[in-house]
Amino acid sequence: MVTAGGDGSIRLWDITLNDHPIRVWKEHTREVYGVHWSNVNKILFCSASWDGSVRIWNPERPHSLKAIPAHQNCIYQALFSPHEADVIASCASDGQAKIFDLRAPTALQYPAPAMTIQAHSGEVLTLDWNKWQPYIIATGGTDRMIRVWDCRMVKNPSSTTIQPAATCTKELMGHEYAVRKVQWSNFSPDKLASASYDMSFRIWSTNVPPGAPSLQTIYDKHTEFVVSCAWSLNDATLIASSSWDCRTHIWRAPL
Repeated sequence: MVTAGGDGSIRLWDITLNDHPIRVWKEHTREVYGVHWSNVNKILFCSASWDGSVRIWNPERPHSLKAIPAHQNCIYQALFSPHEADVIASCASDGQAKIFDLRAPTALQYPAPAMTIQAHSGEVLTLDWNKWQPYIIATGGTDRMIRVWDCRMVKNPSSTTIQPAATCTKELMGHEYAVRKVQWSNFSPDKLASASYDMSFRIWSTNVPPGAPSLQTIYDKHTEFVVSCAWSLNDATLIASSSWDCRTHIWRAPL
């Protein structure tokens, strides 16, 4: 198991041992906000830090394999694609989501972004890859919005942009404060869960008839900020939410 720390460290643990972590890395210069194992190339994981970098790691190596200066500001999340072993998406306080292809040829020691999306008017706190549709991502931010992006529907660069950008195919509105977490269902390509500082957790559908609401369910039993949610890997209707109220709730979602 890998954990990220506010002191800029990353620690590797063997849960069968009671001793100290079996490896500690200290290459990030600010808080590490998250780590993510690749589900395709399972030996690799990536880290996202407030120092503006994304780093790629192999737990057998004493140093990171690659350091990507992905954003100028705090990075809140970086995720390997569940479909492509060498593709990573990141989001940050600059309002952008970026996609990197580690295979792309470059004269630099790190890849340039393959795509830059000006995703929100405020900070982008979260993103997630669709588990069924390889080119679909969802983002959520401090502007209270959730947006769904199709990275195949590429807009041509404008005079103010360098890279092409994806097309927003859906906007989901309803949260009253910042959206802290979004996660696609493992069983359905159109089901999306979100957690917010408005103390609610919501489930949406991106495939509804014209005029029908996308919002399916609101759970509002937490008494503090809801900061995370996670769908079950084995049960299509089971989902968990966690909050600053020090509680984790397990819910049954509608099919």
